[in-house]
Amino acid sequence: LKQIVDNDPADFQAWTELGTAYLMGGDMAEAEKAYRRAIQEKPTFALALLNLGRVLGTQNRYAESVDPLSGATQARPDSADAHFLLGETYLKLKQGSKAVPQLNEALRLDPNGKADAHLLLAALYDAVGLKDRAAGEYKQFLTKRPDFHDRKKLERYIAENKKP
Repeated sequence: LKQIVDNDPADFQAWTELGTAYLMGGDMAEAEKAYRRAIQEKPTFALALLNLGRVLGTQNRYAESVDPLSGATQARPDSADAHFLLGETYLKLKQGSKAVPQLNEALRLDPNGKADAHLLLAALYDAVGLKDRAAGEYKQFLTKRPDFHDRKKLERYIAENKKP
C-alpha cells in the first residue's frame, strides 16, 4: 500500500486501505494521517470519513469526530453505521436532541443490525425522565435480541415503567 501511494499520491482508496491496516495494527496516529490524506484526495469518500470518525472516537476525541461522521452521513445517507456512530458520538457529547434522529435513522436503515441503538435511546430517555419511552425502546430491543444477557433486568424496568 505504501508503494501504491508513493507511486500515486492521489489514490484515495489506497490511502483508506493503508489507514485500515494501521488501525488493525493499533497505530492510531498513522491511521488518522492516512484517512485524512484519503479525505484530502476525495472529500466525499464515505469509508475514509467513517473510519476517521471511528479512530477519533476511540481516542475520546468526540467533538473532532462529528465533522467526518457528518460527512459520512451526507456522502452515504444509506449508511446505518455512519448514522449510528454519529448518534453515539452526539450522546457522548451530551447532545441528545442531535443523537435521537441519527439513532432513529440507523434503526430505520438497519432495524436488526443496529438494535443497540434502542439501548442508547432508552438510556437517553431514562436520563431525562421519559421512562415510558425508555421502556418502549428496551421492549423493541428485546424483541430483536431475545437472548440479551441482562434480559431480566430490562424486563423489570419495562414492567415498572410502561404506561398502563
